[in-house]
Order: sequence, then structure tokens, then C-alpha cells
Amino acid sequence: MDTVQAFSPSILGILLAALSSFIIGGLWYSPALFGKSWMKLNGFKEEDLKPQARIFISTFIIQLLGALCLAFFLGKSDLMFSAIVGLQVGLLWVAGGMGVTYLFERKPLKLWLINGGYHIITFILMATIIAAFQSAP
Repeated sequence: MDTVQAFSPSILGILLAALSSFIIGGLWYSPALFGKSWMKLNGFKEEDLKPQARIFISTFIIQLLGALCLAFFLGKSDLMFSAIVGLQVGLLWVAGGMGVTYLFERKPLKLWLINGGYHIITFILMATIIAAFQSAP
């Protein structure tokens, strides 16, 4: 009979993975990439998007919990496997789930591509960061 081995995720890897979502988000939703289109598709104006501490703190907590869950799901995996898992989680679970909601809400395809693309890239990066820290001795 197989025994269950104890697994301790890398706290630093989880923290960096959660933090990486802010870096990707800052770039992804900047005017240089998709920020202007995202604002227009949502009907936002600059004044609507003033930074609010509650949003950023809540977002970090959610991303931290997601990274923790992803760390336990990945266990001690190599980088390639983890990147593929990140792609599958981002594409099929997160963006796919959003896609179903967007269909019923009649939201534009372009908005789904922007938001879904962010989550796909974010989960690939998070899974890779987590794997890099969990496979380290």
C-alpha cells in the first residue's frame, strides 16, 4: 500500500506567485496594453478607477489563497508540468468559467479575451514560480 508523504509548500513561492498577479495585472491593464479597451468595454472612466485599498487587499488575499491551493495541487512538480497545469487552470477553469458567465451576461468577446488572457498568463506564471520554489532543496 502506498503511503502519503508529507508535503510542505514553499511560503516564499506562494507569496511571490500571488505578488506576480499584481505585476502582470499592472502591465496587462495598463494603457500600453489592454487598459484603454478594457475601460471602454466596461464603460469606465478614469475617475471610476481611483485606487481603493479594500480592492487591492481583497485581491491579494484571493490570489494568495489561489496560489496556496495551486501549490498543494502541484506538489513537487517540474517546471514544464507546472506550466501546463497553470495553462489548463487559467484556460479551462478560470477563463472557461468566466466565458460561460460572459455568454449569459452578453458581454463582448473582446472583454472575455482581455480578462481571460490575464488569468491564463497569471496562472502559468504562478504555477511556474511555485514549482521553482517547491523543487528547490
